[in-house]
Amino acid sequence: MIALEKRPQPSRGWLVAAPLLAVVLTMLVGGAMFAALGVDPVEAIRTIFWDPLFNPQFASYSRPQLLVKAGPLILIAIGLSLGFRAGIWNIGAEGQYIMGAICGAGAGLAFYPSESLLIFPLMALAGALGGWAWAMIPALFKTRFGTNEILVSLMLVYVAESILASVSSGLLRNPEGMGFPGSRNLAQWDAAANRELLANTGMHWGVVAAFVSVILAYVLMSRHVLGFNIRLSGDAPRAARFAGVRPARIIIFCLGTAGALAGLAGLFEVAGPAGQISIDFNSGYGFTAIIVAFLGRLHPVGILLAGLLMALTYIGGELAQLMLGVPGASIQLFQGMLLFFLLGVDVFTNYRLRLGRREVA
Repeated sequence: MIALEKRPQPSRGWLVAAPLLAVVLTMLVGGAMFAALGVDPVEAIRTIFWDPLFNPQFASYSRPQLLVKAGPLILIAIGLSLGFRAGIWNIGAEGQYIMGAICGAGAGLAFYPSESLLIFPLMALAGALGGWAWAMIPALFKTRFGTNEILVSLMLVYVAESILASVSSGLLRNPEGMGFPGSRNLAQWDAAANRELLANTGMHWGVVAAFVSVILAYVLMSRHVLGFNIRLSGDAPRAARFAGVRPARIIIFCLGTAGALAGLAGLFEVAGPAGQISIDFNSGYGFTAIIVAFLGRLHPVGILLAGLLMALTYIGGELAQLMLGVPGASIQLFQGMLLFFLLGVDVFTNYRLRLGRREVA
């Protein structure tokens, strides 16, 4: 008989090995999927993980894009990880990302065509407040009425998508766009553009904010009493209440921080790589960041590495679609396998397998 036995303490070896093993299993099963689609699995895996970084034909374009893609993933995942560590399951970061982009772009467009240096900081502030306000809805519902934050935050994603479609063809539509939905191109407006800080590196203000968030989150979780309260609330909620931790404050802080960071990610994206508010602006970063948070073990440094890895699958996936004709849905499935295998392998962090004979009554 095979049984799972609870470990006295989580295995440190499995804590490190689980993400690595999940990546290996994803490559193996993903390779089998590509083979079933009629694509050479070795070539597909090489195109996704190797060519964007080391193939001279593609590296000059792909390497800067690595930071462009990783920036919003890391920024959103850092915010989500705070809530996850406290047992607060914010699944609606995609909606907070969209609302941050809408509020930030709207704040900037209100002053078009001014070239004031204050416009971009104002947009960043509005983006953070937009995401924060959207996250406060599930936070207040949970603290006041005891509702489930998973359902409320997730349902608000679809509300945010409807608002995005509405403002793209209405309030924020470009009056010079010949009736087509979409705002003015912010990337072509110097005062509002989120441009590269270093040429040909992909480094823009969103990437800087992502790196800063990693440092601040590390300090918060390892050196500050608030970080201890967050961890205690997730590991032992009853002990946290006996220690004087107020659950409502932790919920509001974690959801509010996650919303503000997701809103910032949306603003940096709409003012830079995306360039404008449009119907298809949302790219799934808010959902993919959940995979990044868990792949990074909810640790800031781990999230930084996981964000770069996930960004590589985005870039390599686009390259595989272009060069090998791989369907886009298979790339999304490939990314989802990372979380699937991580959750499966992660069982062995807290449990060990025991082999023995079944007892007879």
